Amino acid sequence: MKKISLILGCILLFAGIVQAAEKPTIRIGARVFTEQTLLAEITAQYLNSKGYNAQVTGGLGSSLARSAHETGQLDMVWEYTGVSLVAYNHITEKLDKDHAYDRVKEVDAKKGLIWLHPSKFSNTYALALPQNVAEEFPDINTISDLDKALRDPENKNALVALDTEFANRSDGLQGMVKLYDMDLTRKNIRQMDAGLVYTALKNGQVFAGLVYTTDGRLSAFNLKLLDDDLHYFPDYTAAPVVRKAFLDAHPELEAQLKPLADLLDDETMRQLNARVDVDHESPSKVAADFLRQHPLN
Repeated sequence: MKKISLILGCILLFAGIVQAAEKPTIRIGARVFTEQTLLAEITAQYLNSKGYNAQVTGGLGSSLARSAHETGQLDMVWEYTGVSLVAYNHITEKLDKDHAYDRVKEVDAKKGLIWLHPSKFSNTYALALPQNVAEEFPDINTISDLDKALRDPENKNALVALDTEFANRSDGLQGMVKLYDMDLTRKNIRQMDAGLVYTALKNGQVFAGLVYTTDGRLSAFNLKLLDDDLHYFPDYTAAPVVRKAFLDAHPELEAQLKPLADLLDDETMRQLNARVDVDHESPSKVAADFLRQHPLN
């Protein structure tokens, strides 16, 4: 009896090893901010349920993630159209959402990176008002309105908080000021870490601040987004981008990821991001809850 049990155990162990070996490993990269961590975790848990062995490498800088992707050290990254166009391909012409996706899909394909079906959210830049300012100035609804308010002598000491990277990029503050002919100078700009911008807005310490449109703190802190009425900020629609070599070997991945991408819109991402950044839940738990609430066949 013991001999039969031993033989059966060996057979099951061997079968398990063979099954594990048959699982294709997909290496997913994530840059160093909450939304990227969540997207990678959701995707990994979902693909694990589809028979993949998903491995996540997180905390990557933008340049490192892109380099690893292009050189085949990563198989998949959730990327943003505007980031790839401007930062990686140096395309600065203004393109609407559809044209931006078509253009980046074309140029990245030449590098062996295939853009799959896009999500329904765009994590772009925006200027926002804290609740106290929004209540005091209900007529400020656009960036042009903000500029008019800042030119009012009564608001001459009003401060605008910007993260340091945006404030010093030619396609950041400099381009925005030029397009909107804004009266923004060093006297009313405060540069700080991106996270501190939200703290300053929450505490009503600034008149306006630069934010990201899918950040969970927008709703949690009652911030009012201003319309980019001259369309300065590029589109940053997110989509899974997969190495052509991996997709050729596993063509079913494209169809598997489409329903996941379709679930992700601006409000959904704000809620998911807020659970991590505001409620301090773990990304793995938030991902598991999301997939449990939205079962995908």
